[in-house]
Amino acid sequence: MTVTDELRDVVRSYLADRPGASWGTFARELGVAGLAVPEEYGGAGCGPAEVAAVAEELGRALSPHPFLQSAVLAVEAVKAGGDAAAMARLLPVLAGGRSATVALPGDGDLVLEDGLLSGVVPYAPAGDLVLVYAAGLLVEAEPTRRAPHRTLDESRPLEELTFERVPVRPAGDGAGWTRVRDLGVAALAAEQTGGAARCLEMATAHARARHQFGRPIGSFQAVKHKLADLLLLVESARSAALGAAEAGAAGLNAADLDGADLEEAAAIAGSYCSEAYLTAAGENIQLHGGIGVTWEHPAHRYFKRATSDAQLFGPPQAHRARLAARVLGQRA
Repeated sequence: MTVTDELRDVVRSYLADRPGASWGTFARELGVAGLAVPEEYGGAGCGPAEVAAVAEELGRALSPHPFLQSAVLAVEAVKAGGDAAAMARLLPVLAGGRSATVALPGDGDLVLEDGLLSGVVPYAPAGDLVLVYAAGLLVEAEPTRRAPHRTLDESRPLEELTFERVPVRPAGDGAGWTRVRDLGVAALAAEQTGGAARCLEMATAHARARHQFGRPIGSFQAVKHKLADLLLLVESARSAALGAAEAGAAGLNAADLDGADLEEAAAIAGSYCSEAYLTAAGENIQLHGGIGVTWEHPAHRYFKRATSDAQLFGPPQAHRARLAARVLGQRA
């Protein structure tokens, strides 16, 4: 058993035994908040492969924990920023379990002048500490207002952040933001794979237990074909997600912060895993029949998560457009 397998088992057991644990408790007891934080700042010093293992289990359990925005995006943004003082100030706090969020370039209409930040980020995953890319820099800023959205997936809250000439604290250089984005896409792809795998598990269990005409519905050829197609889809999604994680690990020591290989692998994973999760969640509802559309059954929650995840870093077609621009030289 590999280290990532052991980590996966520990996270799965914890989430099953303590589904109501807070992010602070979860982060503190398992150390997942500091998974990608270097050891000198109080973290575990792990890489994208270990991050993907945790993300997959969180997706499988539909966990509401802010792992993606805090332990992945915020941590990677501070690391990529390369500011020693900011890393010493922020990374131990993030490793300790403080929630955070990151506004990437293009996430809002922001202006940074004379050390003051103004503008609005319409949609940002909820987080206490706010990091913003503006004017080629990464800065820490406290929003003037936070307006929570009523979202389709209530387990992943979003906020509108408004900044009205608020002072900022430097947090690093903004040149490596594309790597931060792509590592976020890779982690989300792993999470989507976990959700899709759980949908397949639920559909398969129902096909074995549900009887019609004196036999399990899983014995019918049409149902067998659906489940076989879903298995292929889920395993292919897992391969795409792992490929993105491996590309992220391979680029850790690269001089090019943009990471061409990571960008390609992340675009593939972002496109394929988003659509795979949507398909698996939809087929899970179909295979369950009437009970699949009831409020009491969790199938609808996976479909909602799949739908919202498919927009988080842009829809699948946006990932494909970026991939085409990179690989084929076409204009995105």
